[in-house]
Amino acid sequence: MVRIYTRTGDDGTTGLIGGDRVYKDSRRIDTYGTVDELNSVLGVVLSIGVPKPVRQVLSRVQDDLFTIGAALATPAREDPQKRNIPAIRDSDIRVLETEIDRCEEELPPLRQFILPGGTEAAALLHLARTIARRAERGCVALSRSDWVDPQILGYLNRLSDLCFVLARYVNHANGATESHPTFGR
Repeated sequence: MVRIYTRTGDDGTTGLIGGDRVYKDSRRIDTYGTVDELNSVLGVVLSIGVPKPVRQVLSRVQDDLFTIGAALATPAREDPQKRNIPAIRDSDIRVLETEIDRCEEELPPLRQFILPGGTEAAALLHLARTIARRAERGCVALSRSDWVDPQILGYLNRLSDLCFVLARYVNHANGATESHPTFGR
């Protein structure tokens, strides 16, 4: 039997891929932890039921986020591909763009800001959008001191856009109306 606990992190450190140990509050750990949080929220979205096209794209995104997390858990001096961690490619980003375009064709044009909400799935997709933005900010901050694959930045940027459009798509598919800010009126 393999135990889930190792006790090696009781001193406030955790292991990176390759064996290096770093403090759990390091920028790298915080960044891939945010990616993991995003992946978990998308898992919740999938658990409550969404239209089949949304399910398909989110399942792929979850795989991509796991790949991104593994790349971020690899010290910058090491090549993640040498550890059989695939790289995020332009084609992965294009998949997100294609899905954004496909959904937008079915949606009414966006003419003003909308408030997060609507159906449970849409509200969670809005939450995922904000977590994707936080993950992106974390990667930018990490990239200022350590190497981060630029494709990861592009992917997370596009993913937050996709989550926004998917939230609108899910609301539209379920007949939920979008709420707009009143700006204090």
